[in-house]
Amino acid sequence: MNAGQQPTLMRVPMRTLSRQTRYALEGVDDILVYKVAMTTRFRGVTRREGLLLHGHAGWGEAAPFWNYGDVESSRWLAAALESARRLPPVPRRKFVPVNVTVPVISPEEAYERVKASGGCATAKIKVAEPGVSLSRDCARIAAVADALRETVGGQAMIRLDANGAWEVDEARVAIPAMASAAGVVPIEYVEQPCLTVDELAQVRRSVDVPIAADESIRRAEDPLEVARKEAADVVIIKVAPLGGVRAALKVARKSGLGVVVSSALETSVGLSVGVAAAAAVPGVPRAAGLATASLLVGDVTQPLIPERGCLPVGRLEPDQELIDRTPVDGDLVSRWGMRLEGMAEHLRAGSR
Repeated sequence: MNAGQQPTLMRVPMRTLSRQTRYALEGVDDILVYKVAMTTRFRGVTRREGLLLHGHAGWGEAAPFWNYGDVESSRWLAAALESARRLPPVPRRKFVPVNVTVPVISPEEAYERVKASGGCATAKIKVAEPGVSLSRDCARIAAVADALRETVGGQAMIRLDANGAWEVDEARVAIPAMASAAGVVPIEYVEQPCLTVDELAQVRRSVDVPIAADESIRRAEDPLEVARKEAADVVIIKVAPLGGVRAALKVARKSGLGVVVSSALETSVGLSVGVAAAAAVPGVPRAAGLATASLLVGDVTQPLIPERGCLPVGRLEPDQELIDRTPVDGDLVSRWGMRLEGMAEHLRAGSR
């Protein structure tokens, strides 16, 4: 790790925030801002930035992407406030099985990532990225399938995530081709093959592979539309975009569909909150998409890394010593201080 990739962790002085924002943050006694580089470009992102909020119940994380407006981002702040103010639900298990996430890398790198995943039996593969051909995606899928078979044998499972990149006709062609590339390793589901709920429903009726909804849940005004229109078999719930652990679990329960808890590329502080949510889901657990700390160059705490394909249940807190080792970055503090003001304003407006 070179100096330019070292994680940044700095304190946001409460006194610099407006009185209205401090009121919205009642119960929060410390605010940190972080910046962490990513190991590889992922969904167009090369670094993660966000806020860590502390209250009597622990730490929460608010790290909305920069292409999200204040209204949508305010749900991420609500999730962080819940984590700072309220203890998580009672867990139903001590460990949560997780999948390894495979970004758009070479087949050889994908193979090695799975082999080094800490025993994950399920792999989630990013596909359909602009500029990447179907044949290249299939070659990566085949490499992942080989690695899974060698590592976990008959327990192997593959998930594909298109992030809404396909049109319906493209999905109808790509999904069978990718299933064929996986060979004997089953495709558990294809996540968000198209953007709209109606398109998901069309694809679901056209292919023999289950469909999962992600963006149609976490970025929707009505996250249950997917279930009503029978557009998916599985819902992907992410704590931060849905406004907190309890809100996410409520969506999962009301959907009546299979549930997978996944990350929004948080640090391990935020990931530990996701693990708490996954531990509270009833029934036989599906592998959660929470083993994404490996996508970061460093972390703000001890990284959550799978062992025997699982992550332990337990909240984490940032490494306070990292603050002392971080060079001052006034622009980072100012930028996120302003964003916090905007999120808090919409959070207050929504509660009136």
